[in-house]
Amino acid sequence: MRQVQLSEVEERVYEAVTALEARGQVPYPDMIAEECGLTEEQLTGPLHMLTEKNLLHREDSPMAGLDFGPRFCARQMA
Repeated sequence: MRQVQLSEVEERVYEAVTALEARGQVPYPDMIAEECGLTEEQLTGPLHMLTEKNLLHREDSPMAGLDFGPRFCARQMA
């Protein structure tokens, strides 16, 4: 397995997403920000980079008319 280099902030964001998922909570950006102590604005860059590095994937609301915004789910590292 190849190692992916993460910045400190990216690592905090990834850990926040996995912690929320482990507790059965949906990792919406506001909850991720709260979990890792960042503002939603500060979260934009790390979420984008983690998605580009294929560690997170974005899912849009599955039900029409009930859009709570995107959520970001961790990909399992094999």
